[in-house]
Amino acid sequence: MKIRIKGNSIRVRLSRPEVDQFGAEGYLEERTEFGTNAFTYALQTMPDGTGLSASFAEGKITMHVPASLTREWVTTETVGYNNNMEIGNGDQLFLLLEKDFKCIDAPAYEDQSDNYEHPKTTC
Repeated sequence: MKIRIKGNSIRVRLSRPEVDQFGAEGYLEERTEFGTNAFTYALQTMPDGTGLSASFAEGKITMHVPASLTREWVTTETVGYNNNMEIGNGDQLFLLLEKDFKCIDAPAYEDQSDNYEHPKTTC
């Protein structure tokens, strides 16, 4: 699972096996260790809701995915979902969840064997 954070946006990408695991278990988590501290990010299926949402507590970002979207996402060719989540004071947090495609021009040392085939053959 990859995460990209820029300003008020969070983008999460999953490989094929990760999508399968998320579909089966409803939860997926990654950690980055910093000595005695860790940054954690997770994806969790929620029984209700219509769009992506997120929370941040105790050093962990959790993106919540309604069960209906999870079922559709893991069983179809749908690439992903996005949502602008209201966070107060007229501000929004943009959330994006995607299947991870193989990069067309990735360095040879980067293993992309578990990623989805890219729909384009050139940039």
